[in-house]
Amino acid sequence: MLDMLYALLAMAVVITVLGVVNTLAMAASERAREIGTLRAIGLDRSGTKRMVRLESLAVSLSGGALGIALGVFFGWATGEPLGTRTKTYELILPWDRIAVFLLLAAVVGVLAALWPARRAARLNMLQAIRAE
Repeated sequence: MLDMLYALLAMAVVITVLGVVNTLAMAASERAREIGTLRAIGLDRSGTKRMVRLESLAVSLSGGALGIALGVFFGWATGEPLGTRTKTYELILPWDRIAVFLLLAAVVGVLAALWPARRAARLNMLQAIRAE
């Protein structure tokens, strides 16, 4: 049963990575004027890449933390009625696994930002400023 849940979690992670890559790519193309302006006033390519990666890290960490919090809440809310019927019920939170999954969310967020960050850094600043 636990292996099946981990398989579902892996599928959710793959879907999430595709969603983050798509969102960041769209954000980079929609914010072309902003990125071009930042590049024109002195932001270099590595700074542009760092900006997109940090944005992705913030999105993935907030999503991971929210998912963990909701999972813990729903686990508690589901287990609490069972605890009244079963005397041996005990809620145990695996803090080491929670920390691993939060770290995994951060790593996946940074890896998902590699292509959109490279694409944003390669924008021609003059054409990006002119873009509507």
